[in-house]
Amino acid sequence: MIRKIGWVVMMVCAAIIAAYAIAVLVVPTMRAPFLQQRFMTMPLAATLHLAGAAVALVLGPLQHNSRLRGRFLNLHRWTGRAYVLAVVFGGAAAFRLATVAQGGLPAHVGFGLLAVLWLLATGQAYRSIRAGDQDAHRRWMTRSYALTFGAVTLRIYLPLSQVVGLPFEPAYQTIVWLCWVPNLILAEWLMLRRYVRAPIPEPDSIIAA
Repeated sequence: MIRKIGWVVMMVCAAIIAAYAIAVLVVPTMRAPFLQQRFMTMPLAATLHLAGAAVALVLGPLQHNSRLRGRFLNLHRWTGRAYVLAVVFGGAAAFRLATVAQGGLPAHVGFGLLAVLWLLATGQAYRSIRAGDQDAHRRWMTRSYALTFGAVTLRIYLPLSQVVGLPFEPAYQTIVWLCWVPNLILAEWLMLRRYVRAPIPEPDSIIAA
């Protein structure tokens, strides 16, 4: 039950941020001044990042739903391919945008590393499933979506930092890292917990297999 609630909350949060990204993409008046500047100087990177992140945010939870995966395997495969493509375009654009991110060097490095790890984790997930290693595929997809979800946690922490009165510049430099590093740590903890709880096959069943 807790897992179902968690999945629903994750899906709703992802859908809200994805809708916001699409709205910013198609309605220029919704763009903050710094984002408007990015569209003026790097229109392709800004567009690809927002579109790719929006698609990845929405498709990620569907990929992690075992019931949907079991009932609609072919759909799972095609949405998985779409997710990978979304990350490739969104991640490459994110790396380019990281070089000019506000917040100075901490933000450049934080967003740049996020983009690289996002691409690497997703690439490993695709490589694993192509090799037929479903366990490794699930683990890498979990890591990939933990990084994707950084788009959500970023937009949770930023308003909270302003509500409590933190200075924007140092808060932003910290949140650049806070929005994805804990996500990745939590993903690793959940996978380790699942592995520890998994039943160990009896010797006879191993031989029979």
